[in-house]
Amino acid sequence: MTAVTGGRPEEDQRALFGQSVALFASLSGPRHLVETANQAFFDAVGGDPRDRGVALAELSPELAGQGLIAVMDEVYRTGVPYTGRDVRVELRDGPQVREAFFDVTYEPRRDAGGDVTGIHLIGVETTQVKHAQQLMAEHRALLEQIARQAPLSDVLDGMARSIESLAPREVLVSVLLADEDGRHLRHGAAPSLPDFYNEAIDGIATGEGVGSCGTAAHRREPVIVTDIGVDDFWTDFRDLAGRAGLAACWSTPILARDGRLLGTFAMYHRAPSVPLESDLALARVFAGTAALAIERHHDEQARLAAEERARAAHDALAEAVRAEQRLRAEAEQRAAAAADLAAQVRAAAAAQVAAPHPEHCQLGGAAGCDEPAEIKLADSWGDAAWGCSAHVEEAIITVRSVFIASEELGGLAAYVNR
Repeated sequence: MTAVTGGRPEEDQRALFGQSVALFASLSGPRHLVETANQAFFDAVGGDPRDRGVALAELSPELAGQGLIAVMDEVYRTGVPYTGRDVRVELRDGPQVREAFFDVTYEPRRDAGGDVTGIHLIGVETTQVKHAQQLMAEHRALLEQIARQAPLSDVLDGMARSIESLAPREVLVSVLLADEDGRHLRHGAAPSLPDFYNEAIDGIATGEGVGSCGTAAHRREPVIVTDIGVDDFWTDFRDLAGRAGLAACWSTPILARDGRLLGTFAMYHRAPSVPLESDLALARVFAGTAALAIERHHDEQARLAAEERARAAHDALAEAVRAEQRLRAEAEQRAAAAADLAAQVRAAAAAQVAAPHPEHCQLGGAAGCDEPAEIKLADSWGDAAWGCSAHVEEAIITVRSVFIASEELGGLAAYVNR
């Protein structure tokens, strides 16, 4: 495991793009023997200044199969110069093969008689410009997605694919998103990792020794594991990584402007690998872009949540107002009904005041009742009758809207206190 420190933007740019270099070589004869060349030429094609007199095809055999030697043969045969722009070449760089681009000119060399004796090769490597243009295009596309508030999953997936295409070596990119409490990491994007691997690490804890990403999230600093097979951080995940064909993992924390953990950005390799400075610079550049996308997403989610709460509060207030209006209308209706009933009662009582007072109870039904008529009952329909205390009680219980019509006899109080 290796810890790394962050670079400044200008240092990251130099690490990513390097500096363009000019190549020069003077080649002789039909085999294009190297007579003189600058160091940049040997750095590009291989060999060193002691290799003068060696044929170019022997110095860099991989050039023969790419058509470059054939173009030189044509210039040597015809004497017609050739100029190519952004000529793509695959060059051996130690055990690796790198893609390079050159603006190159082949000028024929002539003797005093005008015969072609060799070729002057003059070139400028444009690889850095191509990579810069590609990075700028990819980065601009991501920023446009963020500005359009594209779904975060789309932005992160596009970012991962961009890095995988820009990296000089094969790399598999993963982005994990931190929970709100920063204690767990959730799947964000990993288009080239197998599904079973993404599902297994979804929700891993942040903490010291929890793989590269859990540790980077815990430390808030990059963590470089160059060999998963022997690193203690991967003890609990070594078998999983082996099944996924992963041998190295370099993880960079994604931090908000205020230092909050937003997630991690990881670059996996299929073989044990030590990162180049360009790898680390690429990670820093896109970790910053991921932070911008995630923060923008959080801000948008917070805005939507606030709007939803405001809508819910508005709806609740509107419903409360409607309920209050319904209750007020019902209360007004009940008051009007009570007033109407009271008016009917008063009218019925007034209509019965002059009715004759019978001698015996009228509430005994068909069998009659010989008890004296003591209490007068009335109802809201204007009917009235006199009865004894027993039958009056039965009538009040049985018949709705019955009331005692005479207050001179003590009214209901007389009945209650009988």
